[in-house]
Amino acid sequence: MAAGYDEWSENYEEMMIWKGGYRGPAITLEVALRCVPLERRAKARVLDVAAGTGCVGSELHREDFSHSHWHIDAVDPSEGMMKQRETGIYTNDFLEFIGSGHSTVPKDTYDLVVISGGMGEGHIPLSGLDDLVRVAKNGGFVIIVMRHEYLQTVPSYKDKLEPYMDQLEADGKWKKVERRIVPNYFCDKEGLVFVFRITKPE
Repeated sequence: MAAGYDEWSENYEEMMIWKGGYRGPAITLEVALRCVPLERRAKARVLDVAAGTGCVGSELHREDFSHSHWHIDAVDPSEGMMKQRETGIYTNDFLEFIGSGHSTVPKDTYDLVVISGGMGEGHIPLSGLDDLVRVAKNGGFVIIVMRHEYLQTVPSYKDKLEPYMDQLEADGKWKKVERRIVPNYFCDKEGLVFVFRITKPE
């Protein structure tokens, strides 16, 4: 999968955003601005998971998420995607898979952890949710923006993804703040937005 994205990296943004009407980064930004009040953005720390070519990071950066007292980090397994990013968007780049059990991303670090378009067949596994909880600060937010149909069409998510999210809530790891279906996420496909507040014990 990472090799496929390496090959796709040079025209990814043209195909997905300009021709495909992919609204994931814009939706992620809108939710992020609601989760992190203006007075907290200067010192907030963000992790962009499955960052790809940096579309989400660029959106956040343009909305004054680039104050000198804070930073946005990226994690993605595709080196080709990483090479296509604008410079100055991310402070740290972690070239690795989420959910592999061997993450070098620091734990209890981020006020905001975001995924836009990183959920899909052969992408982030259920175990990746544990990584999201691990790296987020207590009281921080996790935002997941994905294609709605993947709940049914991706075998590893069907009847598994939302129950696992609910289990993490039952275990006291996070609390669901929002679950919302959005129109025209990609072409005429519906999107699905999840927002969780981290509640793990101190």
